[in-house]
Amino acid sequence: MIRQMLISLLAVGLRLSVASAEEASVYTPQSALQSTPMRVEVIDATSFRDIETGARYRLYGVDSCLAMQTANLNRQSWPCGAVAIAWLTNATLGKWVSCNALRETAGQLLSRCASSEHQDLAADMLKEGLAIVLPIAEGQEVRAYSQLQDQARKQYKGLWSSQFMMPWDLRAKQAEGSASSR
Repeated sequence: MIRQMLISLLAVGLRLSVASAEEASVYTPQSALQSTPMRVEVIDATSFRDIETGARYRLYGVDSCLAMQTANLNRQSWPCGAVAIAWLTNATLGKWVSCNALRETAGQLLSRCASSEHQDLAADMLKEGLAIVLPIAEGQEVRAYSQLQDQARKQYKGLWSSQFMMPWDLRAKQAEGSASSR
């Protein structure tokens, strides 16, 4: 009797281990690699929101001028933040946008995104000199992005023709100012 129970338990265990091995060899995606095409509204120079779902996306590996930030070209001030926002708006307005989300941080999906006219929005912003590769300390450097930034810098495109403060430094300065005013 005990022998029959042991044989039955072994048989059940064998069937379970075969079933688990079969399940382990079957690939099941955790989530879609690429978002379905969406219409977006621009939040700032490097992020936008899906107008249907409200999901927020941020371009991976780059930063750009803050909305009210300016740069100086030959002692003449120009609104680099507004220009970068306008560029991203023009690149996405009325166009389908699709993103490959790499990870989520601070309620935003860090993503490589494309529109119907731009294979890689961040890369094209870098080519125009309207974005800056995030510092290596951020852990997001994309080697191809660094090369595009170097080309824009050598050609004095966009920001690289002007004097400007790095956006992360300006954010830190603003945070320091608001902390000291409390």
